[in-house]
Amino acid sequence: MANSLDVDKLEQAVKSVYQDVAEDPGEEYHFEMGRPLAERLGYPPEQLDQIPVEAMESFAGVGYHFDLAAIEDGDDVLDLGSGSGTDVFVAALHAGDAGSVTGIDMTAQQLEKARALRDEAGMETVSFEQGYIEDIPFDDGTFDVVISNGVINLSPDKERVFAEAQRVLAPGGRLAISDIISEEVMPESIKNDEDLWAACIGGAEQIDRYTAAIEAAGFSVTDVRENTQYEFISERAANACEKYGVKSVTLGATK
Repeated sequence: MANSLDVDKLEQAVKSVYQDVAEDPGEEYHFEMGRPLAERLGYPPEQLDQIPVEAMESFAGVGYHFDLAAIEDGDDVLDLGSGSGTDVFVAALHAGDAGSVTGIDMTAQQLEKARALRDEAGMETVSFEQGYIEDIPFDDGTFDVVISNGVINLSPDKERVFAEAQRVLAPGGRLAISDIISEEVMPESIKNDEDLWAACIGGAEQIDRYTAAIEAAGFSVTDVRENTQYEFISERAANACEKYGVKSVTLGATK
């Protein structure tokens, strides 16, 4: 990671964007949002029918990974960077009444929205906690499955994120994530651009480095697939994607 990266400034930029995503999903962003995106990525419509509509309005995921997560009835699931809760609510359908799903997010407005939607829907197995994915506020071996969608690229310390995910998973636990990566290592000018970082591009790690970081944390990577149906929509973001091979992948791993 570049020393010139101002982590505090970065965090503020990311929080600012995702505060807007929670409060004003109709605005224009570098990325697409909403139910049509979720369906195109592979979310089954009959599952989306069962979760709060307003959560989906702020859905800004980059892939579908529930097949790799293989969540079973009774599983305890953690979602890193849960936003307005779409993936948490979908996971809760899989985990059933015997399981639990916890979302962790650093943005107050997203948490507030997700909690209100959960209460309205009466989903008692679901909780949303304030926290950082680099410092997960749970004990070792608490969860059976850890999921994340389009979020880990926003962290300036991905090694720490994967180490924490590994720590809170029970032995044999599963990691299933969709995220933005790049084919080439990106120049500092892009890495130090808060706007492009908050747009999920500046922090995109080169794919070999990304999978190496997961394996270094103690995981075995089992699946990596490209999400060709995902694309950025602003011209600035699209240019960076074209130049450095920035794209979405879905990845499965086991502890």
